[in-house]
Amino acid sequence: MKAIFGLGNPGPQYEGTKHNMGFMTIDLLAQHFGVELTKREFSALDVRFKYQGETIYLVKPLTFMNNSGNAVRPLMGFYQIYPEEILIIQDDLDLPVGKIRLRQKGSAGGHNGLKSIIAALGTEQFKRIKIGIAHPQKQTVVDWVLTPFAGEQALQAQAGVKRATAAVIDWITHDDFMQTMNQFN
Repeated sequence: MKAIFGLGNPGPQYEGTKHNMGFMTIDLLAQHFGVELTKREFSALDVRFKYQGETIYLVKPLTFMNNSGNAVRPLMGFYQIYPEEILIIQDDLDLPVGKIRLRQKGSAGGHNGLKSIIAALGTEQFKRIKIGIAHPQKQTVVDWVLTPFAGEQALQAQAGVKRATAAVIDWITHDDFMQTMNQFN
């Protein structure tokens, strides 16, 4: 079993914003696998499907970024998903725009969505893919993450989402996260 959670903020006013890199990746994954996310319980859009005999979940928490753990934990409990079976896709201020980094585990690194998930699960022992959004030059961090990219950065961000999507597909297909990390980091 694998559960992929893409972090973001729900609502049309947040579509395409830097904080929604996880949502964008989940959308591309759903398109790739020919599945559609639907609203269920646990404050999330999700879909469950089989791929190569394995159950896969794609999930977009609808609790807003800073409360992501409030959707992740109940869904994991209901479907009996363990932390080592999940992958969190998030934006990252410390990476250049569009660069991705895969990690087996780690701290929240200042990311409030991850802080919420770590607090809800009581562990940092879960996989993640970080997609770079860089630090703002002139804006506050809050204003920066809640606005879309423009120009060349928009193209770099889209390339990062596509690369993150490819990394998830590789992990799902080959079931070897270390191999996927070596290939995509």
